[in-house]
Amino acid sequence: MILIILGIILFIVATLIAKNNTAIAKFEGIGKKISIVLVALGIMTSCVKQIDAGEIGVKILFGSIQKEVMLSGLHFINPLLDVKKMDVKTQNYTMSGVHDEGDKAGDDAIKVLTSDGLEVTIDLTVLFRLVSNEAPRLLGETGADYRDKIVRPITRTKIRDNAVYYQAVDLFGSKRDEFQQRIYKTIEDDFKKRGLMLEQLLVRNITLPNSVKASIESKINAEQDAKKMEFVLQKEKQEAERKRVEAQGIADYQKIINTGLTDQQLQYEQIKAMQALALSPNAKVIVMGKGNSPLIIDGK
Repeated sequence: MILIILGIILFIVATLIAKNNTAIAKFEGIGKKISIVLVALGIMTSCVKQIDAGEIGVKILFGSIQKEVMLSGLHFINPLLDVKKMDVKTQNYTMSGVHDEGDKAGDDAIKVLTSDGLEVTIDLTVLFRLVSNEAPRLLGETGADYRDKIVRPITRTKIRDNAVYYQAVDLFGSKRDEFQQRIYKTIEDDFKKRGLMLEQLLVRNITLPNSVKASIESKINAEQDAKKMEFVLQKEKQEAERKRVEAQGIADYQKIINTGLTDQQLQYEQIKAMQALALSPNAKVIVMGKGNSPLIIDGK
């Protein structure tokens, strides 16, 4: 379009100058030829439009947005059309309390009030994309800056609206997934009405008040102490059971010995033991027998 305008201007200027200045009238033909070439090049380039992968083109004619969109590829169009390229790839919008980590500089985390009146800070990332056939309507109703006009305000509002149904401890613990699914559903519905598709909602971090943190830490420490004591008691029970089994075994052994051995057998075993000792080169053993006379065994 710029080349067409330049060609037209050059044609008019060449014509006017040639009429007012005869000295350069001979250059009028060259100027007009150049202007014609510029106009031709402008028309050719305006008729050809390339849409890159992951983009679509929305056609605008004199301010009127056409419903038909241009997909990726090379297109031949009306040179008077203005084509607005829009991204249809997955986009992310991050709201974080860490400086320069989110889309907005500074602390951009979402502060919400829970059902127990406590303030909780949430870091969040929204993954979304533009629905191709809804792009003309979105451009006409919202404009190209839909990230700040739709994604950001709807996400922050829906999170605050749903946080009031949960206690602070629940958001940090057992009901975190439930909370995430709930806000996903409400945000998804609003995005669809606007021509956007919500792909994923990532609750990156939930920061609780210091008082709640201290209570949770105390609870966790108490649970760990209880588990430790349970382990100790279990170990002591196992040790007591081991000793009981050992004592029972000793008692059974003694019972067998007392009932199974006679006096004669014990005396015979005693004599055999003494004889074994007497076989030692330096051994001389005196054994007191059952009678009044001692039994002397000399190993020499």
